[in-house]
Parts: sequence; structure tokens; C-alpha cells
Amino acid sequence: MTDSTALSALTPAGIRPPFAAYAHGTHVPAGAEWVLTSGQLGIARDDTIPPEAEAQAELCFAAIDAILDEAGFARSDAVRINAFVTDRAHMAGYMAARDRWCAGMARLPASTLVIVAGFTRPEFKVEVEVTAARYPRAPNGT
Repeated sequence: MTDSTALSALTPAGIRPPFAAYAHGTHVPAGAEWVLTSGQLGIARDDTIPPEAEAQAELCFAAIDAILDEAGFARSDAVRINAFVTDRAHMAGYMAARDRWCAGMARLPASTLVIVAGFTRPEFKVEVEVTAARYPRAPNGT
């Protein structure tokens, strides 16, 4: 059972542990504020697209950081990551970027990685979307 006043990672002892840096689920109690990002592609502000999946994933997570920051959220507020790669060969690069993005988080988010046929342009190899939640901040910022 989880604390009804805190967001918590769900990793039941009765099932296989996660393969990497994620939780099997996340419990978000009532009253939380939410941010849902659109899928972010590995494209820089100047429209350049690096050829490597890992570099594209880094750009995806940088864009997600900017979106979360715009709402006053932090990456530690992430409760779910959905990611898509166009080839099994891109999984390692994506996962390395995701693990760096999640490093140091006290509560890891739930995460799904799916191999898809492609995106709107053939040079895109990775797309990432994040759902974040937290309790509203009091007027004094706590």
C-alpha cells in the first residue's frame, strides 16, 4: 500500500524487477497538478537533426526539461516516460540518454519503450513524451 499523500513508485516484490532505470508504475494521489508533454523529436532549435539515436534522445529530453521548467516543474516530477524508436538498434542509445536523465531521481518514473515503423521524416529515430505530476505548491513555494 502506498502513502495517500505522496507520489510513489510501484515496484511489487512479487514480479520481476524492472530491466533498467524505471518503476513498474507510479501512484499519483488525488489533488496533484499535471503536465503532459507532446512527443518530442530529436531536432535542435536550428532544425539540425543529429544522425545518432542517443544524440536525438538527448535533444528530446532537453526539450522536455524546457517544457517542464515552463510549468514550474522539474524532471523529478516525471511519473511516466513513453518513448518510441524506429529500430531495435536505437534502443541502447535511447536508454543511455534516459538513464542519464533519470540519474539521481529519488522516485523513478514508469517507462515504456516501443519500436515503431517510423516518424514524419525518415531522419527521426527517437520520440519521447513525459507525464509529470506533483502536489500544488503553497503560496510560499513549499
